[in-house]
Amino acid sequence: MMAAMEAEGRRAETRLLIIEDDDAQLLALTDRLTREGFDLELARRGDKGLELALAGNYDLVILDVMLPGKDGFEIASAMRRSGVMTPILMLTARGEATDTVVGLEVGADDYLTKPYEFIELVARVRALLRRAEAPSRSASVRALEFGDVRVDFRSAEATRGGEPVRLAAKELELLRFLAENAGAVLSRDELLDSVWGYDAMPSTRTVDVHIARLRQKLEADPAAPEFILTVRGLGYKLVNCSARPARASDPRAESFF
Repeated sequence: MMAAMEAEGRRAETRLLIIEDDDAQLLALTDRLTREGFDLELARRGDKGLELALAGNYDLVILDVMLPGKDGFEIASAMRRSGVMTPILMLTARGEATDTVVGLEVGADDYLTKPYEFIELVARVRALLRRAEAPSRSASVRALEFGDVRVDFRSAEATRGGEPVRLAAKELELLRFLAENAGAVLSRDELLDSVWGYDAMPSTRTVDVHIARLRQKLEADPAAPEFILTVRGLGYKLVNCSARPARASDPRAESFF
């Protein structure tokens, strides 16, 4: 009984910032997340939301794209430029693939398309919180090379043909996990669980979107990839690559290139 009360107390201390201007959505979010035990702060305008995000101490931000004052892309970008690494769950319009891509590019950690199931939103909130609280795992791959692509995971830098390529944080994490399991077929469920920390749901296309973005940035012909392959009905795998293991005892681990 005491342990349950302590766990409930810890959960109640988790602070979420919701930046959403739709009254119906805001009411539903507030009702559900309050019942889940979260401490909430609300903003209906983008400029006010950014002010709170930069000044407050939040565990996670739920961020709509379309907002008065500043849109969600501006807010996420400004947070990351200011060094605020609070996890961001972005809410995008159904069918607006561009919103999803841009959101991930400017710093969102995950996204949901409207309309969404609240059970999925809560699952993703909890998964992002778990990932943020978990100690960083010791990565087995320090750097990666395939084709004319070079990726240094320690410095979060990538090049293709000698030119810098900007990879979002989740794209780097996904690529690193593929590299750690090079040659092996990894299912969407396994990738979601290992990289995002939650189980697959019927509407989840998070993995597919990130794989598509990696191919656009790193493959010579994204429509006919040579390295990040789809195994129909099973998942994805990374092939024809060379990975440098991260070993503290290996002096070469300080410089891959």
